Amino acid sequence: MNLARNEQVVLGGGCFWCLEASFQIILGVEEVIPGYAGGTGSVPSYATIHSDDNGWAETVRVTFDTKNIKFSDILDIFWSIHDPTTLNRQGHDVGPEYRSLILYQNEELTILKYTKVT
Repeated sequence: MNLARNEQVVLGGGCFWCLEASFQIILGVEEVIPGYAGGTGSVPSYATIHSDDNGWAETVRVTFDTKNIKFSDILDIFWSIHDPTTLNRQGHDVGPEYRSLILYQNEELTILKYTKVT
């Protein structure tokens, strides 16, 4: 029996729509949800993360089936589609909300402070 074993990772690497589009086409990726992570205070919105200094970053929550794709492959894709060496910037997107971020979740770990886009 080949049961799916889903795990999640939250990735920040610039615009969440660009990350979303990149991961949606990957075999083994079950779901990609844009959102915000790493911040403090109230639940963020697109407007507030771009106007307030609240620590939130644009991210995607990637749910993947470990029977079809390894976590290391997810990271290889992530490193290939963004540049983690540019502080608070990805291409034309500039600001701390575009910083690099990795929050991993499995049975032992829990993602904290993640809010999907509404």
